[in-house]
Amino acid sequence: MKKVLEVCLSPDLGGLELYMKNITKYLNSPAVINKKSKLKDILKNEKIDYFELSKYNFFKLAHIIDKEEIDIVHLHWTKDIPVVVFAKLLSKRKPKIVQTRHMHMTRFKSDFYHKFLYKNIDMMIAVTNLVKEQLEKFIPKDIRPKIETSYIGANTPKILSYEEKNNLKKSLNITDEFIVCIVGRIEEAKGQHIVLQAVEKLRKNSIKIKTLVVGHYMDENYFNNLKNSYPSDIFTGFVSNPTDFMQISDCLVLATKKETFGLVLIEAMKCGVCVLGSNSGGPLEIIDDEKTGLLFESMNSDSLCEKLSFIIEDEKLKESLAVNAKIKADEVFDSQKQFEKIKNLLKN
Repeated sequence: MKKVLEVCLSPDLGGLELYMKNITKYLNSPAVINKKSKLKDILKNEKIDYFELSKYNFFKLAHIIDKEEIDIVHLHWTKDIPVVVFAKLLSKRKPKIVQTRHMHMTRFKSDFYHKFLYKNIDMMIAVTNLVKEQLEKFIPKDIRPKIETSYIGANTPKILSYEEKNNLKKSLNITDEFIVCIVGRIEEAKGQHIVLQAVEKLRKNSIKIKTLVVGHYMDENYFNNLKNSYPSDIFTGFVSNPTDFMQISDCLVLATKKETFGLVLIEAMKCGVCVLGSNSGGPLEIIDDEKTGLLFESMNSDSLCEKLSFIIEDEKLKESLAVNAKIKADEVFDSQKQFEKIKNLLKN
């Protein structure tokens, strides 16, 4: 097997960084992270080998490539492209470069510098077909790397017992309300306000319903404004076990304005929970409308309110959507299957 080095110099801790950690573990590869990376403790706990780098130190990266006898450098954060390309050119081994593209590409900078960078990338793996189309559209053909698609998968979650669910509900003062869950960083683009508005409308129509908002805030003003405006709803803050909270909910909503992918939808589907997503970006490739979930108009609380009322009034519909979603998630969006696909792409 070729020796792969996983690189992610992003200091943050979100889906992209955790994905890099998971693929590193699956491939049993060493990783290179930022000195200030929030991944450090997780890698230590999970006994994953890693090197630390200050942001632009391509000399050190070149040294690591040669010392570790690396054949392929696999990067995830677009800002790391220059560091990886210069490290490749400085190294003796001249490894292949593969980038997993996690974000949309909206334009290509067609200057000499960007063309030079992309010329040195051997393959790009898009996380959705839409991202693949964008890469094919914006990267000029004469310098375009080979492009493949591989969805991000989710692990099969730990399923809670009836008693564990009840205990968690009690701790949140949930009795018999219909629970609408939204999981993710709390900021305007993620659309928590859209979900809270829709649920509030239903509550005014005498429906026993609550929003369960799971996640840490990025924008304190936005968060405090929501908390003060919607005192009947539940805000958990950051939790390390979001799939537990999904399992005590009737449905999960992804309300992001334009989500590249939407891993939380897949996690909820694997939990056997009904999902609703906004009709732009990634959710269009995850949800088959009215079969494995429901799509609503992006950033439109009336549209979401209408779709929520369908599953509140029709328990059978809610259940069949959840069952179909679980089948699809296990078949198409399983992390082991997707990691195996990437392993084969890298091997070849």
